[in-house]
Amino acid sequence: MARVLIVEDEPNMRKVLMANLRQDGHLLVEAATLKEGLQAVYGNDFDVVLLDQKLPDGEGTDVLKAVQQSEPSTAVVMLSAYGTVELAVEAMRIGAFDFLTKPFSPDNLRAIVHRAAERSALHRENYLLRSAVDRLEGQSEIRGSSLAAVKLRELISRVGPTSATVLITGETGTGKELVARAIHKSSERANKPLISVNCAAFSETLLESELFGHERGAFTGADRTRYGLFEAAHEGTLFLDEAGEMSPAAQAKLLRVLAEGKIMRLGSTMAREVDVRVLVATHRDLRKEVQEGRFRQDLYYRLAIVPIHVTPLRERTADIPEIAGYLLHQIANDLKTAKRTLHSDAVQQLLTYSFPGNVRELRNLLERACILTSSPEILWFDLPEVVENLTGTGSSLPLFHGASLPEEFHLRSTLASLERSIIEQTLAKTNGSKTEAARRLGLSKSDLSYKLSKYNL
Repeated sequence: MARVLIVEDEPNMRKVLMANLRQDGHLLVEAATLKEGLQAVYGNDFDVVLLDQKLPDGEGTDVLKAVQQSEPSTAVVMLSAYGTVELAVEAMRIGAFDFLTKPFSPDNLRAIVHRAAERSALHRENYLLRSAVDRLEGQSEIRGSSLAAVKLRELISRVGPTSATVLITGETGTGKELVARAIHKSSERANKPLISVNCAAFSETLLESELFGHERGAFTGADRTRYGLFEAAHEGTLFLDEAGEMSPAAQAKLLRVLAEGKIMRLGSTMAREVDVRVLVATHRDLRKEVQEGRFRQDLYYRLAIVPIHVTPLRERTADIPEIAGYLLHQIANDLKTAKRTLHSDAVQQLLTYSFPGNVRELRNLLERACILTSSPEILWFDLPEVVENLTGTGSSLPLFHGASLPEEFHLRSTLASLERSIIEQTLAKTNGSKTEAARRLGLSKSDLSYKLSKYNL
């Protein structure tokens, strides 16, 4: 059974279409004009649209384009008279699923609608599965051999197969979403969607609409019914990132979902049952937020059935070499370049850095170095934040951090990287003024221009 919209201006043809399709139990909506067709498309979700090419107030392709914009998974079948087959073929080129030439047999009509409905269902299912795979690919392991990393993996293996709600805490950039994905993948819901939403990215009304959906006319701009993420994640997992930013109204609705397993769309009076596992993350101290009245105590206890804290990178520096190697592999795949390695001295300097942005900052540093350096090996000079951290704290700038020189030492590459880094930092401090930068560096303007061209700055 599918939801089918029939856009046909001839009353007798509409009756024939509806009579045939009712035999298969489809839910049918009819429209006689372009205007009515557009109103139906913007106000509802359909699996199949039967669309006449010629309408009294316009072309059927206008409805086709509206369907592609509002719900691309909907399959559109064009209805064409004998003389407009070329137009129907053109409509298929721009996105129609199939077309029927009038007159047509009832069996052919029902078969095409059946195939169109199957295609629509598969398209939606594949979209959710692809989204889940994209999120999980390459993110299934928590890297590191430190005690904190080992305990974290053990906790994930214990809580993953259960249906418990998990509260994941930790500083920004520590990998809380990675932990959520690992939990989902180790659960019985692994073949169902994992849907993530950042609660801090939406206003109060928009977050509620995003989570619970809305009916048409629920608020200004709500021109059609929309499913919420809870419905989209049915039988799967919903990950609420930065849940500490939720408004009191959204907190109350979330509490109801966790307690009753039901959601209510904005503008609706009908509750809908959902089967969703909820994982929550925040960088805030929710206990303190509860004490200060900014977070519901009853919701906190619902969320913190199993609390998991992700240790900041500066407290598990032993994991940095392994994490960096893994990130360099990812970066090479993303940039479609050869994998670069870290010089041993660069590793030593990374171990001394505090990483206020945690793993996210480490990836940022490595990705920038991979883009800017031409050498297959990343030297510590290619990590400007690390260099600035060392010089800013009054530390000396040791070439190899107190270690002896290696047997092979690429002097030209090292000096070039150092020179480039110094020029970049000087230009940053002079707000891009080449004249002032040349003065501070003791160079002529022509010498500086040459070096800027040499290093592609």
